Amino acid sequence: LSSIGMIIREQVEVTPSFSPEIHIHSYVIMPDHVHILLQVLEPMKHHLGDVIQAIKAASTSRIRKITGNSSLTAFEEGFHDRIITSSKQLEIAGRYLRENARRLAVRRARPEFFRRVNALEIGGKTFQAYGNFQLLDCPFKEQVIVHRADSSETRLKNREQWLYTAANGGVLVSPFISPAEKEIRKEAEESGGRFILIISEPMGERYKPTGRDFELCEAGRLLIISANLPGELSRKNCLTMNELAEGFAGMEEIG
Repeated sequence: LSSIGMIIREQVEVTPSFSPEIHIHSYVIMPDHVHILLQVLEPMKHHLGDVIQAIKAASTSRIRKITGNSSLTAFEEGFHDRIITSSKQLEIAGRYLRENARRLAVRRARPEFFRRVNALEIGGKTFQAYGNFQLLDCPFKEQVIVHRADSSETRLKNREQWLYTAANGGVLVSPFISPAEKEIRKEAEESGGRFILIISEPMGERYKPTGRDFELCEAGRLLIISANLPGELSRKNCLTMNELAEGFAGMEEIG
């Protein structure tokens, strides 16, 4: 940690002594943000927001002193919170916090696999995208789509073709929506496959892949492209994403 990071760490760790209703499970201090996983043990005298503000205010006061900058703003206003309602969510959140620093180190070591573009132009349209853009240039791209009306023979034939492509350096393109498509992706991952994943939601300012998607980015095996579609995952949105997947699979290199 930097000297500023150490100040923030001290303020986080001392918080339960001022607010004994709070237990700090874990935290991580990153270059541009802080995550705190905490538990409220009993009814609080003050709003949780007041406690967060106290951490920020005390940290900012000390940071101003060591920097000699009396007008320095160390934090943005407000904070984002999420209530955890199950032990599974707690496990996932804890793992995400523990992995934050490693993910940053990986992105710094392999920046070409974690590029982000907000205006990727393909076929006269612009998209948000994140990951290894070289996958678009692969001449062996195939769309993965499983129709309900497909016969068992068709499904078997397609599966063999897709897994062959994945195992031999090709790229599978799909939103991987249905259980059958997700199973294809799982099998292709095991054979070292590479993927262009179409997602419906727009990529927010702090968008980063997590879990298995992060691991695939780390290996240069994934490009995520946002279709930037409004609303829930409707049939119409699914059809749009499949149309995009078909177009990306059939395109030549983007130059």
